[in-house]
Amino acid sequence: MIRLGIDTGGSSLKAAPVDVVRGTLASAACSFPTPMPATPAAVAQVIRQIVASYPQVEGPIGFGFPAVVKRGVARTAANVDRGWIGTDGTALVREATGRPAAFLNDADAAGIAEMRFGAGRGEEGVVMVLTLGTGIGSAIFHEGRLLPNTEFGHMEVRGMEAEHRASGRVRTAESLGWEEWAGRVNEVLARYHALLWPDLFILGGGVSENWTHFGHLLESPARIVRAQLGNDAGIIGAALATLEL
Repeated sequence: MIRLGIDTGGSSLKAAPVDVVRGTLASAACSFPTPMPATPAAVAQVIRQIVASYPQVEGPIGFGFPAVVKRGVARTAANVDRGWIGTDGTALVREATGRPAAFLNDADAAGIAEMRFGAGRGEEGVVMVLTLGTGIGSAIFHEGRLLPNTEFGHMEVRGMEAEHRASGRVRTAESLGWEEWAGRVNEVLARYHALLWPDLFILGGGVSENWTHFGHLLESPARIVRAQLGNDAGIIGAALATLEL
């Protein structure tokens, strides 16, 4: 069964057909620039372009988006245009494409994919999936069940939001070396562990492609592993969400 998954990032929307039985991309992902400003109307236009690029893929569309999503409605807009607050994302995708849609938090989508087909497969206890990119996305699972819409990237660490100290974007913007940046990530992990006591951290996002540079520098009482699905996790998870429709 093939479904179209779309993952929204600060610089691009990535999309691909996904084999939701195997948890793999059915063809290579394509990238579409995120419009500036990324208003709902502008993003809807990109969604139309994406769907037109995959005429062979029918059925519902999964759309992962960086916001708290309650019953299909975006409730926050931390790293996107504030016009999204109160926008019914499910209806927006449906109206843009004429097809059923699943609209969910992007980190939750990545977490769902990692738990079903990636580094979290078969894991028990409390698992925290973190995406280190433009911000820090979080998804928490207990015995494989998702607690949706956690926003631990906004937790205060040393007087500022965690994602303003230790995201992938911050590492690049401040030209941090791997050791210095990993030290900041360790502070964030320590804060999360003190409050949530996870058994496992799964770290993904674009920066995870450089795991060999910093993975060995990370420390926590919990196990820490690299996400297995990489930048495809959000796409795969968005497509998997359509199975719940």
